[in-house]
Amino acid sequence: MRNRPIPGSSGLVREMSLLGDPLLHRACEDVTEFGPSLARLVEDMFATMYAAQGVGLAANQIGVPLKVFVYDCPDDDDVRHLGHVVNPELVEADGLTVRGPEGCLSLPGLEAGTERFDHAVVEGFTTTGEPVRIVGTGWFARCLQHECDHLEGRVYTDRLTGLRRSRALRAARRAPWARKDAL
Repeated sequence: MRNRPIPGSSGLVREMSLLGDPLLHRACEDVTEFGPSLARLVEDMFATMYAAQGVGLAANQIGVPLKVFVYDCPDDDDVRHLGHVVNPELVEADGLTVRGPEGCLSLPGLEAGTERFDHAVVEGFTTTGEPVRIVGTGWFARCLQHECDHLEGRVYTDRLTGLRRSRALRAARRAPWARKDAL
């Protein structure tokens, strides 16, 4: 996927970083400048997420090492949650631990049962610098934790252990998109 405009959107679809890209495995930097360029980045992230048919996207997944993510994700009650967070901090992750299927736009076509808490709270800012607090349960809590992991330089396969991890990484090495030099 290359950078390209999509009809009906002001954002550009950006190229997706794939597992093995060094940027996915490094912690991102705090955003220090709020304004039009940050708003454009968020628009591009939404366009890219929608084009890839995802429910969340972190900035480093499109090659930008900043702490920003977007989401359009339902919870377990099918309530839609739509928004973005700049400089997010996962301030709560608790409740039941649930192993559920998890995929990632940076590992297209793959998924593995991954343990996550069923409740999460993220605090951060909007593109204009206004504070936000997002509370998620169920599937949406999984999304919030997943995107915060990305910004800390982790992908969901880093949370897997044993046979589940071996199988996921083997599948990634065999995938048509795999960077043979990085896996």
